[in-house]
Amino acid sequence: MWLELPMWAIALLNALGIPAVQLGVSWWFTKIPGEHFDPGKFPYAAWPGEAARVYDRCFGVRLWKGLLPDAGPWFGGFAKKQLQASDRGFLEQFRRETCRSEAAHWLQLLLVSGFIVWTPMPWAWIILGWAVFSNLPCLLLQRQNRRRLERVLKRIDGRT
Repeated sequence: MWLELPMWAIALLNALGIPAVQLGVSWWFTKIPGEHFDPGKFPYAAWPGEAARVYDRCFGVRLWKGLLPDAGPWFGGFAKKQLQASDRGFLEQFRRETCRSEAAHWLQLLLVSGFIVWTPMPWAWIILGWAVFSNLPCLLLQRQNRRRLERVLKRIDGRT
């Protein structure tokens, strides 16, 4: 713990601040223009050997992905819970939106982890656990969805 605060202040700051950060980042990212999220560039582009099936085999994404909330529509953003159309334009937009979501979750993970600055041990471990638990599944799902969408787009182009 790097900042000394009374325990009531730490509890209040964490109880109100963590949800505010997570919702605030989600809201802010719905306002950023989509062209800032290029699925073909770092960090969104596929890593060597990265494929959708890796996420299913290693993390069982298909088993739990339906349990995750989709906060995009909460703030007027793009709904990613299920595929609404299958035309190229929609699929390209969906792919770009997975990048937006991935970036938002990376920032949430980083900012929520920063709450350990005033949180004493062992509570700081709980904060770090929450930062990972609430964002890692979403990060895995967005990468898996992007790989699946890229495969569909290649089929549309006739490049199996």
